[in-house]
Amino acid sequence: MKGIIAMTSIDVQAPADKVWAALVDPEKIKQYMFGTKVTSDWKEGSPITWAGEWKGKPYEDKGKILKIQQGKLLEYSHYSPMTGAPDVPESYHTVSIELAEASGRTKLTLAQDNNSNDEARKQSEQNWKQMLEGLKKVVEK
Repeated sequence: MKGIIAMTSIDVQAPADKVWAALVDPEKIKQYMFGTKVTSDWKEGSPITWAGEWKGKPYEDKGKILKIQQGKLLEYSHYSPMTGAPDVPESYHTVSIELAEASGRTKLTLAQDNNSNDEARKQSEQNWKQMLEGLKKVVEK
């Protein structure tokens, strides 16, 4: 991870395999990630795309699965043209989501690197916290 890193975590009252399913099942992702349609085969090195509508504008973000360990770790790169930044390696974030299960509960820890400043870090943390709270609701229902 490089640059300014945003971090957040959440405890989910469910085993890691159930939480993992919510991380990689496009139908579940759509429920907690603002209606986003995610496409990937969830294999290391494979592309991943996110498509949807944000504030009335269609978008398609992209990245690549960097590391994947079922039930434990999902790490991918992410680029959004909506940022206005050019599609060059310096404009990508790395998002790392780690799962740690204990006694039927799972702690999710998420980190996103390459935030441009402290304000961007805070905004990223707020967005990811909201997304993780949505994931928690989907998994625990």
